[in-house]
Amino acid sequence: MDKQSKIVIIGAGIFGLSTAYQLASEGYKNVFVLDRHMPPVPDGSSSDISRVIRFDYGDDDYVELAYDAYLKWRDNPKYKGIFYPADYILVGKTSPYGKDWIQKTTTALNKKKLPWHTLESVAETKRKFPVLSGELANPGFFGYNNHHAGWADAAKAVAQLRDDCFELGVSFICGRAGTVTGFVTDSRRAIKGVRTLAGTRFDGDHFILAAGAWSSGLVSTYNSTLSTAHILGYVKLTEEEMEKYKNLPIYTNFSTGWFNFPPHGDTKTLKMAIHGWGYTRTPTSEDLNANKSNVSAPPLIPPRERINFVPEDGEARLREGLKEILPELGDRPFEKVALCWYTDTPSGNFIMDWHPDHPNLFIGGAGSGHAFKFLPILGHYMSLALKGRLPDKLAQKWRFRKDYENEGDTFKGDGSRGGPPRRELEPKEKAKL
Repeated sequence: MDKQSKIVIIGAGIFGLSTAYQLASEGYKNVFVLDRHMPPVPDGSSSDISRVIRFDYGDDDYVELAYDAYLKWRDNPKYKGIFYPADYILVGKTSPYGKDWIQKTTTALNKKKLPWHTLESVAETKRKFPVLSGELANPGFFGYNNHHAGWADAAKAVAQLRDDCFELGVSFICGRAGTVTGFVTDSRRAIKGVRTLAGTRFDGDHFILAAGAWSSGLVSTYNSTLSTAHILGYVKLTEEEMEKYKNLPIYTNFSTGWFNFPPHGDTKTLKMAIHGWGYTRTPTSEDLNANKSNVSAPPLIPPRERINFVPEDGEARLREGLKEILPELGDRPFEKVALCWYTDTPSGNFIMDWHPDHPNLFIGGAGSGHAFKFLPILGHYMSLALKGRLPDKLAQKWRFRKDYENEGDTFKGDGSRGGPPRRELEPKEKAKL
């Protein structure tokens, strides 16, 4: 790409923003970011009050990359007040998900000579972390603890990255004029411009699609991505409870998918979530999907904040997990619940590759519910991928794949998902979105 080229990035999440910042820092002069809302986008997977930062993976490449990102979160002064150290506990029961995932993860950590500490029992875990008052993952408890982890204030991190883009001259177009509804192509299927909800057209030379769960509504992904919704819950804490739970570890039960964050100081909130198989939502005519084969999508128009809704079975799972670690809070009403939209791939790998149908369209994203922690390094790898300079093993891992096209449901994940099977949202549930 010529540094005078007009580069149009569709999506202002972490993939889009980090790429915009990286390209601008390399001297690209005409970088534009289009989105439905100025970042942090309220219903985007990059927003909200917290994201886990850890390097516990069952895959050698992700361990190495996540550890590099973790060191940057921990040591770079720019993340002071955004990143907070915290203990990370991974537990499971005798289930195929929790047990296998923990075994794969500890094996990968050992290969890299990275630290972790076995938790032999519930009693030992409570001795180390007396704030955990529940029965934990019992019976059949097993797990481990990693002291080298933490969490990031997601909205603050995205706002900082946005402002860094501003300082380097990146341009933003938001609202209806930044809401992309389709592409304008020439006879070679090269993209000349995008159509927007405002009825306008925005032209460019190179296009980067990083619109997360909305991407598959704009272009065919050949069954290599699936947009799924996952549940979040928030409980309000008193000042006394903020002090009581200040050392609460991040606790993840990979058998159920439930996990929590330490208390969030600015909002005095305890947040929890489910990393599971999620929910799908078949698009409607109102979604303006240019790709008619898209099978799941979130609503197109962003609210000013996430809608206060999750399905009843999801709320029950949130409460069960809370009772598992802090039963004294188990019956407290949620201050808010919400859905977070993932862009899943069959393997859980990201996509950083040129689209096979359009010679000047690059696909960046498919975070599969675990990309945020890589924010400090994502732009670097996106830039390498754009130029065809990724290390071979990563280029292979993050390639755009067409071979899933006729294989039905191939979304098996990377082994980290727990809980009941994915299901379609019911009509009454969709109406609440």
